[in-house]
Amino acid sequence: MDTADGRERLRQTFDTVAARYHAARPGYPGALYDTLISLARLAPDQDEILEIGCGTGKATIPLARRGFRITALELGAALAAEARRNLAAFPRVTVVNADAERWQPPAPAMFGLVFAATAWHWIDPAVRYRRARELLRPGGHLAFWEAVHVIPENGDPFFREIQDVYDEIGAGWFVPTGRKGLPPGSDFAKPDTLADRAAEITATGLFTDVTIRRFDWEITYTADSYLRLLDTFSGHIAMAPWQRERLYGEIRRRLGQRPGGRVRRHWGAVLHVARAKPLSDRTSGL
Repeated sequence: MDTADGRERLRQTFDTVAARYHAARPGYPGALYDTLISLARLAPDQDEILEIGCGTGKATIPLARRGFRITALELGAALAAEARRNLAAFPRVTVVNADAERWQPPAPAMFGLVFAATAWHWIDPAVRYRRARELLRPGGHLAFWEAVHVIPENGDPFFREIQDVYDEIGAGWFVPTGRKGLPPGSDFAKPDTLADRAAEITATGLFTDVTIRRFDWEITYTADSYLRLLDTFSGHIAMAPWQRERLYGEIRRRLGQRPGGRVRRHWGAVLHVARAKPLSDRTSGL
C-alpha cells in the first residue's frame, strides 16, 4: 500500500466511518498545542491558520478554543460535514471539503501556520512541502505530527501477544508498529525512539529552524472501546470480513480473560515545527 494508488484508496476509507471517528480517536495533549503556539509564535488576533486534513476536528477544536481563525480542509465529504457539526460553536472556523493538493484559497494566502495532525503522511510526498510553503506568509510556520502506537518499557504486553493473530490472518502489514510493519530486527516503537522528519524538511530547501518535540500519553480501553478505535484505522477498515471477525473475536476473548477486561494503549507524537524560507525556484518541493 505504499504506492500512490494504495495511499489514495486507504485515505478515502476514513469517510466511511465519519460518525464513529470523532468519538473513537484520541485527542492530543494540551502541552502539544501550547508548544506549537510558542514555537510558531502564534497570536489569535494576528495569525490565521490552515489545517490540512482536519477529519472530524479533533485537532481543530483545541486551537479554535484558543481563539484562532482557522480554515480547515478535509477531503471526505462525510468527515467535513461531521467537522462542521463539531465546530459549529466557533464562528472563526471554516471547514472546506477539498483536496489539499489542489485547493486554492479565495485570496492570496497569508497563513501564519499550515499544520496537519495525523494527516501529513496522506498528502502526496512529491508536492506536500512545496504546497504548504505556497500557502504560508513569509516567516510563517509548517507543523505536523502523527498519533502513533508506542510501547514504553512498562507498556501493556497485549499488543505483542495479539500479533500472532495479525500474522495468522495475513494482515501483519496493517499494523505499523507490529513486527511485519517494521524493518527486520525492529520491535515496537518507544516514545523516545520515534523517528522524525527533520532531515527531510531541511532537504526541501523551503524551511529553516526545524524544531522537534516528542509527546506521549496513555489511554485505557475496554474491549468495546478498543474495537471502536480499530474500526477507524484504514488498514482495519480495509480488512476482509473474515479477517476482522477472527481478529476482533480473539481480542474480545483475550481481554475477557483479564481482570477488568481492559487494555492500556500508549500513544506517541513527534511535533515538527519549521519556519518558511523565501520561495525560490531552486527548492526541491519534496
